[in-house]
Amino acid sequence: MAMSAFQSMKHEIVQFASLSKDALHIYVGMGVFLLGSAVAQKGLRSAFAILAVVVLGVLGELLDAREDLRVHGHWRVMASLHDFANTVFWPLMLWLLARYSRVMK
Repeated sequence: MAMSAFQSMKHEIVQFASLSKDALHIYVGMGVFLLGSAVAQKGLRSAFAILAVVVLGVLGELLDAREDLRVHGHWRVMASLHDFANTVFWPLMLWLLARYSRVMK
């Protein structure tokens, strides 16, 4: 069975950048967070930036779930939770530090 366009794109990025899939999730999450922070012009405290990361993470895992159902006949939920955590963890830590501590002020 052929990969979906989304899966093919992820595979090509992993191959081109010589990254693991886990690293790709981390880089994408941080990139979206930093870009969202710049667009919102509120720095790392931006609710828009963390929301963008969460929405992107959910959308990516929904696309992965659709592929799982097509290829495996079931959704690999734990794999999706792992990927989502990799995508969101560091942006969330930076956002919480910027928002609720004096460390990033």
